Amino acid sequence: MADVKKGVLSEPEKQCLRWIEQGKSSWEIADILNVSENTVNFHVKNAMRKLETSSRT
Repeated sequence: MADVKKGVLSEPEKQCLRWIEQGKSSWEIADILNVSENTVNFHVKNAMRKLETSSRT
């Protein structure tokens, strides 16, 4: 796995967080971005790890 800087988010991670901010569920975000719900959850979990948070809210 590549060395990832803490707090530096990828574009897909940013997109997912922007939609979460708008109150969208993982299922809704997956539909908007045309990816699977698992992919959305993967990006959200990575963003949470990088931002050192334990809650998506």
